[in-house]
Amino acid sequence: MPTTSDLQLTDPIPTRWEQLDERFAIKGDRMVQQLFTGGSWLEGPAYFAAGRYLVVSDIPNDRILRWDEVTNQVGVFRSPAGYTNGHTVDRQGRLVSCEHGNRRVTRTEHDGSITVIADSYNGKRLNSPNDVVVAADGSIWFTDPAYGIDSDYEGFHGEIEVGGCFVYRATADGAVTVVADDFDRPNGLAFTADGSRLLVVDSERGHLRGFTVTDGKLSGGEVVIADSGGADGIRFDSEGRLWTATHQGAWIYTSDLELIGKLHLPQVTANLCFGGPKRNQLFLAATTSIYMLRVNTTGI
Repeated sequence: MPTTSDLQLTDPIPTRWEQLDERFAIKGDRMVQQLFTGGSWLEGPAYFAAGRYLVVSDIPNDRILRWDEVTNQVGVFRSPAGYTNGHTVDRQGRLVSCEHGNRRVTRTEHDGSITVIADSYNGKRLNSPNDVVVAADGSIWFTDPAYGIDSDYEGFHGEIEVGGCFVYRATADGAVTVVADDFDRPNGLAFTADGSRLLVVDSERGHLRGFTVTDGKLSGGEVVIADSGGADGIRFDSEGRLWTATHQGAWIYTSDLELIGKLHLPQVTANLCFGGPKRNQLFLAATTSIYMLRVNTTGI
C-alpha cells in the first residue's frame, strides 16, 4: 500500500469548457489541478469543511484517500475500507459511506467508531450500496446496484438476495424502506436545494429520472434526461444547475435540465462534489486521478 510520500501531486492541465448555450456562464481557474494520480477507479468524493480535507474512494485498491487542503498532500485515510464507493457528509459532519465489500451503508462517528446504517432488507443482504445522500430530516437515501457483487474487482462476487437493484431510505430508528424498485442499475442521486425533488441516475439505461419527494416517499419517476453521456455521480449548485460526472468530464444543465455546457477532462469521470472554504472548489474523481478547480458558483 503506498505511503503519503508515494502519492505524488502532478502538474495542472488547461481548463477546457465547451459552451453549448448562451446561458452557460460558468467560469473558473484557467488550469485544472490534478491533485493525485495513481488510483485504479476513483469514486465518491466528499469534502469536510471542519477539517479542510477531501476523502475519495479508490475502490479496487480497497482504500479511502484523503487530500489535505492545508498541506496539499494526499495520503491513505483508511485501508482496508470495505471497498467503499460513494460518500457523503451528514448534518453532524460525519462520514457516511457505501461499502461494496461489506454490502452495507455505514457512518464514521467523531471518535472513529463505525455505525452500521443498513446492511439488509427484509432479512436479506443488500447488493453493494453505491451512492448516498442525506435529506433535510436526517434520513439517509442510497442506491443499491450490483456492481460490487458482479465480480471480485470492486468487492466480492456474490448473488442478488433482495430481488433487484433498488433505491432505499434509512431512518434514525433503523427502518430501511424501498422508495423506488423499477431501476436496472440505480447510481448517483441528488436532492434539489429545497428537498422537494430527487434525481437518480440509471446507469444501465443511460438516463436520469426525476421524483417528487413527499413525507419520505417518492412519486413520479419520469425520465428527465434521456441521454446522460454515461452519467454517474450528480450534484446541484446554488443556482439550481445540475452537474453530472460523465465519460467526458462534467456536463452542466440548467435548473430546467437543459444541457448548456461541458467541462472536458482527459479521463472518464465517476463522481464530483463542491467544497473549499467558499464551496466554490469543484472536485472530480476521474478513473485514476483527483482533479480540482475553482468556479464562479457554489455547491448547495
